[in-house]
Amino acid sequence: MTFNVGIFGASGYTGGELVRLLARHPKARIAFVTSERHAGRPLSDVFPHLGGIPELICRPLTDFKATTECDVAFCALPHLTSMDAVPELLERGVRVVDLSADFRLRDEEQFRAWYGEEHRAPALLEEAVYGLPELGDRKAIAGARLIANPGCYPTSILLALGPLLREKAIETETLVIDSKSGVSGAGRSAAQGSLYAEVAEGFRAYKTTGHRHTPEIEQELTRLAGSEIRVRFSPHLLPQSRGILSTCYVRPRLPLTEKEWRDLLATHYRDEPFVQVLPVGQYPTTLQVRGSNRCVLSVALDGRTGWLVVLSVIDNLVKGASGQAVQNMNLLMGVEESAGLEQLPLYP
Repeated sequence: MTFNVGIFGASGYTGGELVRLLARHPKARIAFVTSERHAGRPLSDVFPHLGGIPELICRPLTDFKATTECDVAFCALPHLTSMDAVPELLERGVRVVDLSADFRLRDEEQFRAWYGEEHRAPALLEEAVYGLPELGDRKAIAGARLIANPGCYPTSILLALGPLLREKAIETETLVIDSKSGVSGAGRSAAQGSLYAEVAEGFRAYKTTGHRHTPEIEQELTRLAGSEIRVRFSPHLLPQSRGILSTCYVRPRLPLTEKEWRDLLATHYRDEPFVQVLPVGQYPTTLQVRGSNRCVLSVALDGRTGWLVVLSVIDNLVKGASGQAVQNMNLLMGVEESAGLEQLPLYP
């Protein structure tokens, strides 16, 4: 049986990726797409690379509010706007995968502190299920009305550290995380910091003490560890379009060899189709995951200092956003979790 999906905010990078992935999904049919800025225009005018699929005309968001054309809605809307659209969708019986940050934090006060606004649908914060299947409750995801799709940095970090925290294998007081992302993570809107001349041949840190993914990272690491976690998180901007590389520095609690650390991760993910743990001595590159829903991990044990280094790479637009959203949709709709996500990475 096929089912219909709607994509809100299809003219952004994550919306375009959703269309690319769903266009060849064996069960999902794209019923409509919305874009306030490009309403009335074919989506292929906005994204020429999507010209080879059946034509989709961008609708304004208000058009959907009078229809019931989809079973699942993807909200790829800007942060602080999804919270206005999602309650009405749920009232109409539509299940929602939200790609914004609006429902990721469970605590209303935390949301206000980090986003500077009152949450306009606070009752849904507790209901929303955090959608990271490899470290979450797949049954809860499958039974949810609302999925909070994780952020890109958190996905890379949680997949690296989650199993180690669950096993109580590392210290929780000294977690240092250095993450680097491609420019597409900033979105498609014109901004000086994303101009070619501003990012090409350069490399810089940003929001080193106040990135909004910090409370999401700490919330989910705390859940996995069973005790409160604080992290030292520093993001950086890479002069490339896609990809995240997170380097996590941790202090071991267990006297394991480098191979044993690697095997701990590999054992946890042995049945996960989208997570690969490299052999000892190999280190991942963002080119290994480009265009795919994969996460590639590796470990290195520094015998001199005693620190363990866990490396993680994902494509920020796929496993860090749209691919993970499709993975969550598959669980919601009871189809094979990897459906529509089997494509191999692009290289080079």
